[in-house]
Amino acid sequence: MDAFGDNFEQSEVDPAAEFLAREQNALAGLEDEIPPVATATNGSVNGDSAPKAVPKQVTEEPEKIRKWREDQKTRLEEKDREEERKKDELREQARKELEDWYKHHEETISKTKAANRESAKNAEKQFVAETDEIEPGTEWERIAKLCDFNPKTNKSSKDISRMRSIILQLKQNPIQATKKV
Repeated sequence: MDAFGDNFEQSEVDPAAEFLAREQNALAGLEDEIPPVATATNGSVNGDSAPKAVPKQVTEEPEKIRKWREDQKTRLEEKDREEERKKDELREQARKELEDWYKHHEETISKTKAANRESAKNAEKQFVAETDEIEPGTEWERIAKLCDFNPKTNKSSKDISRMRSIILQLKQNPIQATKKV
């Protein structure tokens, strides 16, 4: 099976360590200040028990990038201030609109109450005036005035068509009362 390259024997070399060694050789001399990275399978370098820390390379930002960052920071701060100012304006506007709505609502309610009171007074005066004019035999006519004879009533209410027909019949043909002696 060796002829086909099917050698399944396990090799003791770590492929990652082999790759890092090749790359280290290729880049030798470019950056001498960076020490080699830990490549052993147990996590140690040169037999040490703990891996060594790689010193960070301090690079100073170019002047244009630093200036851009400062400008960006000031622009963002300005936008934040502007946003807060607009929020405050919107809150104040909403508060005023809400106050105006409540004021208008209260006026509408008070006008409706006054109109209802006036209507009730007029209805009471009319009722009192009609009760003074009671004539015998007009009882069913007065009852018919108090009833709603609209056949298109709410479907959830009870059927009152029989009662309606009896009241209309009594209005047209009242029953004569007889006096007992």
